[in-house]
Order: sequence, then C-alpha cells, then structure tokens
Amino acid sequence: MKQRRIPARLAFTGLIALAALGSAQAAEFTQVASDKSQITFVSKQMNVPVDGRFKHFAAQVKFDPAKPEAGQARIEVDLASIDTGNSEADGEVKGKSWFNTSAFPKAVFTASSVKKLADGRFEARGPLSIKGISRDVVAVFAVRNEGAGAWFDGGFTLQRLPYKIGEGSWSDTSVVADDVQVKFKFYATAGGAKK
Repeated sequence: MKQRRIPARLAFTGLIALAALGSAQAAEFTQVASDKSQITFVSKQMNVPVDGRFKHFAAQVKFDPAKPEAGQARIEVDLASIDTGNSEADGEVKGKSWFNTSAFPKAVFTASSVKKLADGRFEARGPLSIKGISRDVVAVFAVRNEGAGAWFDGGFTLQRLPYKIGEGSWSDTSVVADDVQVKFKFYATAGGAKK
C-alpha cells in the first residue's frame, strides 16, 4: 500500500496553528477590559436578598494559569459608585454609618498569594481594606478562555460588621445580615492583545 505524504506547506501551517494554540493557553493575562467586567453583591435585609453592583473600579492583574503562584492582583473599588437600583438606599450607604465615602472613597483588595485548588479552580488570598480597616479575605475563582482572553469568575463572603459597615442600629443582624456575597467577573487579555 502506497503511503501518502503530507504536503510540506500543510504540515508547516499545522505546526504554526499548534504553536499559536499553545501560546494562547499559556498566556499571562494582564489587561482587564473594564467595559466587560463587573463587581456585584447580594446582601440580605430582613432576610430579603438585595442585589447591587459597583459601577466604577480599577483592576490590575498579572496571571498565568500555568504559574498561578506568581499571580498578582490589585482591585480598587469606587464605593460611591454603588448601585442597588434604589437612589435613596444608595445615598444612605454612602453616609458615615455605612461606607463613609467622603472619608474613605475606595475599597482595595491586594492578592498576596494565589494557588491552584484541586478542582481546577484557584484561590487568591490577601488583605481587603474598607474604611481604614484591613482584613484578609479568600476569593475563589475559575478561569475560562474565550477569544483573545479569558474570563475570571469568582467571589467571596464579606462580613460587614468587622469593617464597621452599618453602624449603630444598622449593626443588628436581624435587620441587615452580616454576610454579604461578593461576586466578580473580569475579562482579561494578554499584554498587547485586543480587548
């Protein structure tokens, strides 16, 4: 039986495609597309879920899924950009008893360590500073490649009382729960790639 040879041009094209695929999967993601990304939360008031989001934030990441331990992230959230769909509530939480945005305009998370978990997800651990108070949090996230970049999809539970978010009568957890579920979804590309 006569063996068929693969034309050199076709073989070369295939090698280029494989190399491109390999480099895409091993990319270090550094550019966050803020127009595609979001930070949302769910709190409970009188045991009723209240959804919200922050419209403005800056995210700096440096992450290669093949080398998670070298990962870095710094997220700065403009607390005055809170949007719960209720302008009266938004005005209230910007006040001194809640975020006190005139004195503390930003919440800042800095990942001090990143590691891969057994189920293919990742864990970022580091200090979250709100109202001049810093406490360690652990955010668990997954990475999903799409187009020229990847989605970073995850979240963590924030306990509001240690940060003095909701002081005085608002510290009653039967009125407003202590736990707030924070979720983030960032789309990031490798440096120089189109967003």
